[in-house]
Amino acid sequence: QELRPKSLDIKQEELGDMVEKEMASTSEAIEDAVRRIEEMMSQARNESSGVKLEVNERILNSCTDLMKAIRLLVMTSTNLQKEIVESGRGAATTQEFYAKNSRWTEGLISASKAVGWGATQLVESADRVVLHTGKYEELIVCSHEIAASTAQLVAASKVKAEKSSRNLGRLQECSRNVNEMAANVVASTKSGQEQIEEKDTMDFSGMSLIKLKKEEMETQVKVLELEKRLEGERVRLGELRKQHYALAGAYDAVEDGEVKPAPAPRRGILKKPPLAQKP
Repeated sequence: QELRPKSLDIKQEELGDMVEKEMASTSEAIEDAVRRIEEMMSQARNESSGVKLEVNERILNSCTDLMKAIRLLVMTSTNLQKEIVESGRGAATTQEFYAKNSRWTEGLISASKAVGWGATQLVESADRVVLHTGKYEELIVCSHEIAASTAQLVAASKVKAEKSSRNLGRLQECSRNVNEMAANVVASTKSGQEQIEEKDTMDFSGMSLIKLKKEEMETQVKVLELEKRLEGERVRLGELRKQHYALAGAYDAVEDGEVKPAPAPRRGILKKPPLAQKP
């Protein structure tokens, strides 16, 4: 009992209510996200044109498709969750089932929170990109986070579900659809970023030899600064991931009531890529 992580300050009898509240809250967050994207689309059409409008529309359309996929995922997850409770509780009440399986319930709550949070962050990032106050990379990271939290929700549901459950099959199909839509957001974001950057082409034709040499040296200094900063950020990312694993007590499988700890992240992932040859 003492070794169990104190992840939630909730009484066991309140876990059932907590699950329902979190699933409802996640659904509301997604509905709100869809409305906000529609508003952004209308605003983009009024305030931008040409290449920027084309890029904004493509990104927002892909975000809308992703939100619809997440909404269907949450609905299917809710149906599967009800099926699990009904088939597993026997003579016990729903609240007693959640209390008896408190560890699983906490995982379900955590996964639901992660999905709702990811959807909200994606919309906020899209809003900043459309207003030209944010970074395209934020959208890409948010898409990856949504794919990860979706996998977490499916894993949490799969632990207690029957292998032959139709709702489980639907949930896994919804998960694949979410991953596909998240990949579309990443693709539309990258292509949009390239289009915008191509529009702002660099023109050095009017520079003198001295001016060109000066610009070249300043650029080399910036490259060295960015390389050093990148190396520092990679180290920081590695430490953050270590702390995340330590606090979350990440698990990669739950079999027959036994929990297997997830392997530590490979250091090779954080290895700095080889630098290009400098003149």
